[in-house]
Amino acid sequence: MRIALGADHAGVALKDRLKRHLDELGISYTDFGTNTTESVDYPDYASTVAAEVAKGAYDRGILVCGTGIGMAIAANKIAGVRAAPVVDQMSASLSREHNDVNVLALGARVTTPEVATRLVDIFLDTPFGGGRHQRRIDKIAAMDQVSR
Repeated sequence: MRIALGADHAGVALKDRLKRHLDELGISYTDFGTNTTESVDYPDYASTVAAEVAKGAYDRGILVCGTGIGMAIAANKIAGVRAAPVVDQMSASLSREHNDVNVLALGARVTTPEVATRLVDIFLDTPFGGGRHQRRIDKIAAMDQVSR
């Protein structure tokens, strides 16, 4: 599995913690930044990670900002991306099982590093359930084709 990582200034420390966790798991990743706490604009990093996942260069993406909300909103503007801001284990599991989420958005200000690493594990380990959920994912994918 290949993971694309990105964070804004509020999420850089948690992103670095998650990189160590991925290293421990032996999971390949690329860090698309940022790498300092100097203020940056989260859509820049969300769009880069989302585009890499959408084109298939990476299997999944992980984004970190203050709450995860802004990153998820921005990432979801890229066709083919299904991003969710997740703060608990059930949401992490169901986002994969029911929604085939391919980008996880975490909030460094609302999630402890310990919880965040558990959420990443769930995100990486939970398969998409398919079945009736596939019909819904197909409808979401069709929405990507709607002209704006």
